[in-house]
Amino acid sequence: MSENLVLTEATYYILLALYSPQHGYGIMQQVEELSRGRVRLAAGTLYGALNSMTEKQWIAQLPVEDGSRKKNYQLTEHGMQVLMNEIERLRELVQNGDAVLGREAGAGSVKLIEHTENI
Repeated sequence: MSENLVLTEATYYILLALYSPQHGYGIMQQVEELSRGRVRLAAGTLYGALNSMTEKQWIAQLPVEDGSRKKNYQLTEHGMQVLMNEIERLRELVQNGDAVLGREAGAGSVKLIEHTENI
């Protein structure tokens, strides 16, 4: 089941947030926290993404408790595989970048600065 998907940053963080079941507002908060404020999801964006991920069977809505309006979601096995594939893809990107820049334990940042100064 090797899919060559490239996830958006928002999709990646939503899947990551759903490693533990959560409701929409909790997902929004955790995504913002995990991304250090870089990704802020509006409600419409989040619920559109949740619907899409549910259709793709990456996540599942849990049964709603009596008297509650909160919809809780959890990562499915397929969604976990999609997330793990993305983490591996991102790891490869970083490794390739480090290899090209000759980065060893932070040394690459100095080489990159020197290279960009010469441009």
